[in-house]
Amino acid sequence: MSAEYRSVSVSLGSTRRDHRAVVTLGGQEVAVERRGVDGSLADAARLIEELDGQVDAIGLGGIDLALVVGEDRYVIRDAAELAVHARRTPVVDGFGLKAVFEPAVIHRLVADGTLQSGQTVLMASAMDRYPMARAFVQSGLIPLFGDLMFASRIDYPIRSITELQEMARKILPEFTRLPFNLLYPTGSEQDAEPDVRFSRYFEEADVLAGDFHYLRRYLPDRIDGKVVVTTTTTAADVELLRSRGAAVLVTTTPRLSGRTFGTNAMEAALVARFGVRYPDPEFERRVMDSGLEPDIVRLGVDDHGREGP
Repeated sequence: MSAEYRSVSVSLGSTRRDHRAVVTLGGQEVAVERRGVDGSLADAARLIEELDGQVDAIGLGGIDLALVVGEDRYVIRDAAELAVHARRTPVVDGFGLKAVFEPAVIHRLVADGTLQSGQTVLMASAMDRYPMARAFVQSGLIPLFGDLMFASRIDYPIRSITELQEMARKILPEFTRLPFNLLYPTGSEQDAEPDVRFSRYFEEADVLAGDFHYLRRYLPDRIDGKVVVTTTTTAADVELLRSRGAAVLVTTTPRLSGRTFGTNAMEAALVARFGVRYPDPEFERRVMDSGLEPDIVRLGVDDHGREGP
């Protein structure tokens, strides 16, 4: 793969989802690669050490360096311990794109009618994507945040930004110290059969949003007519959503060689290309001028433009 810049996402997820592609950002090609470690923190640390100084940027996949909710930032212990294994190459977790690009995508979807004020949006984890959650609320959508349900299997939906912030202050100082695999599907768990215990909240929602692995983990048999706003999806994931009746799939990162990467991988590609990181004000300008586009698939329409079943 020949490109002037190179970035690699080191993911705690399954090696089955590994992928590589080339993306053009600001007129220059960047090689983007995703390498899973099947949930092993030790293997992730070794891979980061191997890549350090050999690539232009590293993304942390399947884990966040920190959760930022409102004005508060909660560092995730396991992620911080991984990041220190890179001493020369910058490490990012996707929050820069979540803060800068994803809200712009939501406002664009409302402007073009894909999303509408008054719709209910089930976000798998709003603490992981607070800027997106805020953009939904600003746009008049009704929030249903699944953080406690999807991460801890506690049947308690959060229904406002204020309650989300209050809950974050109560639980995140302790949650972020727990082994990360207790909170998020890693390795082979990403391929497990969905658990449908929270189906009624999927039924209540018009829009399903946020981390795809969380959504897939609890995806019910039918999601007819719903809009899905997420990131990392393979061709098999697209067909899964189509088979269960979703109407539209929006990924906030572009589809490259048949699949979309996570925000960490695309942020690493941007940092590799432009050499600036969030929250540097230059980062936002570079992102918005880079040519980065979301991917929008009308799942009820086949490749020839015909309406599906």
